[in-house]
Amino acid sequence: MGGQVSRREFVRRAALGAGALLLANSRSARTYAANGKLNIALIGVGGRGKWYVDVVPKMENVVALCDVNESKAEAACKLFPDLPKFHDFRVMLDKMGKEMDAVFVATPDFTHAAAAVAAMQAGKHVLCEKPLTRTVYEARVMRDIAQKHKVASQMGNQGSASNSFRRGVELVEEGALGEVTEWYGFNADGGPNIKEPPKEAAPCPEYLKWDLWLGPAQYREFHPRWLGWTVWRDFSNYQLGNWGSHVCFLGWNALKLGSVWAMPPESRPRIRVQAEVSEINKLSFPRWQVIRWKVPAREGFPPLTFTWVNGQGGAAQQAWDKIVDYRGKKFKAWACGGLIVGTKGRMENNAGECWFVPVPGEQEKGEVISGPKKLPPSRGHEGDFFQACRGGIPAWGNFGNTGPYWEFMALGSIATQFPDELEYDPLECKIVNNAEADALLNPPRREGWELPTR
Repeated sequence: MGGQVSRREFVRRAALGAGALLLANSRSARTYAANGKLNIALIGVGGRGKWYVDVVPKMENVVALCDVNESKAEAACKLFPDLPKFHDFRVMLDKMGKEMDAVFVATPDFTHAAAAVAAMQAGKHVLCEKPLTRTVYEARVMRDIAQKHKVASQMGNQGSASNSFRRGVELVEEGALGEVTEWYGFNADGGPNIKEPPKEAAPCPEYLKWDLWLGPAQYREFHPRWLGWTVWRDFSNYQLGNWGSHVCFLGWNALKLGSVWAMPPESRPRIRVQAEVSEINKLSFPRWQVIRWKVPAREGFPPLTFTWVNGQGGAAQQAWDKIVDYRGKKFKAWACGGLIVGTKGRMENNAGECWFVPVPGEQEKGEVISGPKKLPPSRGHEGDFFQACRGGIPAWGNFGNTGPYWEFMALGSIATQFPDELEYDPLECKIVNNAEADALLNPPRREGWELPTR
């Protein structure tokens, strides 16, 4: 697509650190006075969107609200009774596009790309909640469209605004951990392994616009069980998308995995992914899963194995035992986190805070790592995005960085549906050794909800 960063420039930025995997300077939707406020539209104002309903008006102007669920949106609508309100973001963009500068997307995962791409094509800056998308192809499109339209962007990954997080990236880049060939992400919560979908339709409540709620997903009759969308593959990546998007972001940035997407074609870079699961379930998510990505050597880094584990039992227990051994026997494998293992030390992180433990030494959690020495400090997650909207430093989670990140992570959900190793070409966005798996990179979308083709 037009306006892409050259491969040489992409590699140069990647070498500077994950936060430098940035899009070209974004354009502003309008020209702002030094102290002028941005006009923001909020898409999704219940659930996670409640956070933005509270935070954004304290920083900028909110000019429109959009939600398909009038019940969940009720509190926001009462808070802003005079603002225009919409069910369909496409109608909102058509009617109010000239009055808004940026859009926040806090809808369920499977409608992130539809809303964000439409906003970017209209020239709006976009902050989109995590995980960036449901599918691999959606993540590729998000990256390309943001670059084509030169808009500011940010994935809703608040931990990246932590100064501890940024110093953690620096320590890995400085070699404090030594050579790193192992990296882990973990969450104790296993999947529900639901075997059958709802079989009978139920009356849809008047407050819910069911067709709009489904968006690009294949049509099905309403049933309230579908609204628990995180447990269905059609709508979610479960804990890989929920907590994985948080706790794995440090390793992605510190270990410069994004540079694989900038390798020259003649090097034929490949990412290999294979999973062990309690059982293959293509409707819902298994009770436990262990997913391993094999990443080629990057500049300054040897080949790497990344392991994600969630749930308990079977092969997952062996993975947990190894994580606990690295973390220290006196620590139980608590809910979720990330762990980078090097020859000189280990770094553990939750969503934002990082701990460094030298090796040899006591196996215990060290002091929280303090702020960065070279990387720019954060203005806060939303503050970084608003600075980028005004033409400043691109936000750490811009789609030039988080697009490839979520391609990488979403591959894991595809791998859990096949017994054999999958081989992914990151330059072509293609699984090269399994046509059925490759089709899951970009599953069919409903008519009217298509994304641009590459």
